[in-house]
Order: sequence, then structure tokens, then C-alpha cells
Amino acid sequence: MLEIKNLYSGYNGTDVIRDISFTVDKGEVFFVVGPNGCGKTTLLKSIANIQAYRGNITLDGRELSSYSRKALAKKIALMSQASEIYFPYSVYDTVSLGRYAYSEGFLRNLSGGSFAGSSGTDTEIIETAINRLGLSDVKDRMINELSGGQLQRVFLARTLAQNPDIILLDEPTNHLDLKHQVELLRYLISWAKENNKTVIGVMHDLNLARSFADTIAVMSNGEFAAQGKPEAVLSGEILKQVYDMDIRAFMLESLENWRNTRTD
Repeated sequence: MLEIKNLYSGYNGTDVIRDISFTVDKGEVFFVVGPNGCGKTTLLKSIANIQAYRGNITLDGRELSSYSRKALAKKIALMSQASEIYFPYSVYDTVSLGRYAYSEGFLRNLSGGSFAGSSGTDTEIIETAINRLGLSDVKDRMINELSGGQLQRVFLARTLAQNPDIILLDEPTNHLDLKHQVELLRYLISWAKENNKTVIGVMHDLNLARSFADTIAVMSNGEFAAQGKPEAVLSGEILKQVYDMDIRAFMLESLENWRNTRTD
């Protein structure tokens, strides 16, 4: 279980998130939604222990800051949205990076679809992740040659190869079309449920958040305005206060427009 108590974090002496407290159980999917600039990514970076924070973050009863970087990599993985790629790794080598916490020295010898210190178990895990995500036919291609949808599947395969207890998602579907957004989330969450993993994600799309989350927190100005079951938290009044817009009315109007669209 991940437990966060009275969390504060920010930049240049200014707190971006303030007094955040919540718990997430194993097997739970917890999504954070909210407008741009409200502190969602800062929260994820704090949980990943790559952003300084005040307060307490404990994983299975142990303070997060007490873990070594390598030990923490076996517990938590951060999957970000697709961005520009500046390193010429193959698909296989990129997925192999998910095993760095379990093998010694491979970062010094990433080439030819193998790394120093790899074991038969590592190879099996890497190849299984590649096969499950339908990447076998492109495993030897450079990742800067891939489409956005393919690239996100590569990053997801790398996350699965890492086999963490907690997966952090920082708007991982931002640059994907709807089909690939749904496919990526369906696969990741299915895998997490089957393996009793925890997923904590930052999302902009409220429809996707409502469809896939067990629990949702609505963030506003660095604080949680509400948290709980999607049907309770994504109420019209809460969203109107946070987004300064009647999102529920807009969604219902959009749904009615779809219903009135001819299909013949």
C-alpha cells in the first residue's frame, strides 16, 4: 500500500502542491484530474522521488526516501507522455532498459539486442513484453523511426519489463489518437489488475478517467478538491468549480449530438 500524508512540494521556495493526503491499495487504479498548472505532474514526480518534498510518502510501511535508487526502481516506474527522442536505441534495447534495476552493468553495453549482465530470465521477460504489445516485427528498428502509437507501446513494454509494484502515468495518452489511447489503457490496467499492481495516473481526458479509474481525485490550485468513486467525484458542481465551466452540461450536449448523428 502507498500512503501519502501532508505532502508539500514545489519549486524555488514556492509550494505547488499543499497538504495532499491519500492512500492507494494494491490493485487499485487511482487517477488525478484537474486543469493545467494545478500540480498534477509535481505530485507524480514527488511520488517517484525525483522531486523534493515535505511530508511523508510510505510504501508498504517504509518511507520512500529510505530506498536506494536501484531498490526504488523495482518498486515504482514512471511512464511519461511521448516526446522527442534523442538516443538511437532499438525497440529491443529500449524495452531492455526496464531491467536495469535487476542486472549489473548493462547500460555500458547496450547493443545488438542484448546487454551485459542479462540473464535468461531477463531475456524472457523482455521478449514477453515485446510480444504482448505486438512489437515483435519492429523490435530491431530504432525508436526514432516509430509512430507515436508504436512508441507508446514500446514505453509500456519497458514499464512491464521493469515489473514495478506501482506504475505512475504522466498523461501517457496525450499524443495518441482515441483508438490507441483506449488500447494502451485497457492493456496496462488489465495487466495491473491481473498482477495486483497499483496504477496512479494524471489524466486530462475526463471520459477516460471515469471509464478506467477505481478512484479519482480532482485537483485544483495544488490541493485535492475532491476524491472518491468516479461517479461521485465527477459531479457537475465539483467540475464547474474547478474548471470554471459546466463540463457535465457540455458532455451531455455532445452525447446528444452523437445520438442525433445519422449512421446510414
